[in-house]
Amino acid sequence: MSTTSTSTPRSASRESEPVIELEEVAKVFDVRRRTGRWRREKRQVRAVDGISFTVRRGEMVGYIGPNGAGKSTTIKMLTGILTPSGGRLRVAGIDPARERTRLAHRIGVVFGQRTTLWWDLPLKDSYGLMRRMYRIPEDRYRRNLARCVERLALGELLDVPVRQLSLGQRMRGDIAAALLHDPDVLYLDEPTIGLDVVSKAKMRGFLRQLNEELGTTVLLTTHDLQDIEQLCERVMVIDHGRLMYDGPLGGLHAAGAAGSVEEIERTLVVDLERELPPIDLPGARIVRVEGPRQWLAFPAGSSAAPLVAAVAERYPLVDLSVREPDIEDVIARMYAGRG
Repeated sequence: MSTTSTSTPRSASRESEPVIELEEVAKVFDVRRRTGRWRREKRQVRAVDGISFTVRRGEMVGYIGPNGAGKSTTIKMLTGILTPSGGRLRVAGIDPARERTRLAHRIGVVFGQRTTLWWDLPLKDSYGLMRRMYRIPEDRYRRNLARCVERLALGELLDVPVRQLSLGQRMRGDIAAALLHDPDVLYLDEPTIGLDVVSKAKMRGFLRQLNEELGTTVLLTTHDLQDIEQLCERVMVIDHGRLMYDGPLGGLHAAGAAGSVEEIERTLVVDLERELPPIDLPGARIVRVEGPRQWLAFPAGSSAAPLVAAVAERYPLVDLSVREPDIEDVIARMYAGRG
């Protein structure tokens, strides 16, 4: 069981320690398919194909890719549900497949729409059972539960049976359950699914606080790419079991543009004092005009500063903003480049 205090951040001297380590990790499944009335053919599917990466203590990392890319298989190996076919894997210094019970006290897991809560029990009773399962000291349990109840707005839900909760409410309940025992590592699959815009913002704020205050390491998989943009400085992209990209979020755009016929573009949104003809400036193209607002596209690899300066100098400007490329488009372009 983790012995980390809930009242102070984890030691700064430990921040550089690797908490997740994968070296050439692979997972191969044997798949049988019918080839005739009486015959079946066996073939191997490499769901994960020689992945290597390290996650440092306290990092929040996005792990993204299309369905079937190998994300879930990776997470299942990291939690000990699946045993790797090859390579070396450690989480908090533990081999997940060999010491799954010991590892359970060091990690928290929220798997999408599959709850860890007891369906017919009130939320608070599920938490009480988890306290006993993880042998959480009473004072720590009360402190952690109070923090989650306050920040995830669970107060009115504690007496409600889990089966009566909405998907968004249950997701909040599951995240609280995963944090009661102070895990070193938190695996999140679609943590904002079923939440409205305001609830999503609160959830992201809670996860940022958790990371900043306690130094909890977070590995996040999601199809809501705003989760990645707002929470993660580092992102890993997986496709067909292999890592396509591992680096800063900003570098993902450049990686998507590399080798493409048409470069990925950023957008400058300009609000003018009055309606004017489309802005005509070198290095930019007009995309859209609605009254005094105009949208200009320019290469993602270029600095916005010269364009902003030119607009401010030549046009009656009220406001402007720069919109980054949609990460989903960047990833789609990366996949197309491999075809």
